[in-house]
Amino acid sequence: MIIGKETVPRTAISTSNSETIIVRGKDLSKELIGKLSFTEYFYFLVTGRRPSAAQTAVVDATLVAIADHGLVPSVQASRMTLAAAPDAMQGAVAAGILGCGSVILGASENAGRMFTEIRALVEQGQTVDAAAAAVVKAYRDAKRAIPGYGHPQHKDRDPRVQALFDVAREQGADLTYIHLADAVERVIPDVVGKPLKLNVSAAIPAVLLGVGFPLDALRGVPILARTGGLIAHLCEELSHSIGFALSHQATREVVYTGELPAGFKTAQ
Repeated sequence: MIIGKETVPRTAISTSNSETIIVRGKDLSKELIGKLSFTEYFYFLVTGRRPSAAQTAVVDATLVAIADHGLVPSVQASRMTLAAAPDAMQGAVAAGILGCGSVILGASENAGRMFTEIRALVEQGQTVDAAAAAVVKAYRDAKRAIPGYGHPQHKDRDPRVQALFDVAREQGADLTYIHLADAVERVIPDVVGKPLKLNVSAAIPAVLLGVGFPLDALRGVPILARTGGLIAHLCEELSHSIGFALSHQATREVVYTGELPAGFKTAQ
């Protein structure tokens, strides 16, 4: 993030008067509502350009791929929050999204930045595999995780990876970043010492960067997608609450390892 010397707040995204709302230079009511799908509108909002059919298909596929994956930590945080405050869905959604970081959801941005580092070395004359090995080794030497590789459940390739790659190929997208993602997977066993397969967090930037989606906006894709999934879980929570059951299971399984005062008896 660059902190500049701007003293007047400026935006090129939207403005309005009493009769008209303008978004990226277009009349919202006359030129956008009913004319663009939400995926198209999202791309348009972020970039200021109407997406091509290929860009729309790829962005749409990534949003579908990452919207839900069961009772993952973000979902549990949301459902437990709503159970405690059923009148505050906005707070429950926020509880799930606030954990978007280097391990959950935010790994897509980190993987995208890793791929751009590899591409820079390739453009300097290194082979794809040599560049991938150099960057992976640098990450390991710095004790950084290799973002987008390995998954606690999907020990082989995450099934969403091939589905996203297929969409990109079918749409005629630039496959450069897919090739880089594959190269990282190839070199990981020699550099890391064990095979770590591509997961969806690496596939997302591999296909999005191939259709010109901005690197700085990559983290927004899983955030947007997961918001939809959280709303679904929260609607279910309102009619079939499991938030307190999730909390109870955590309490039941926890092992206290601190000191205890004399005479204290654990609950049965």
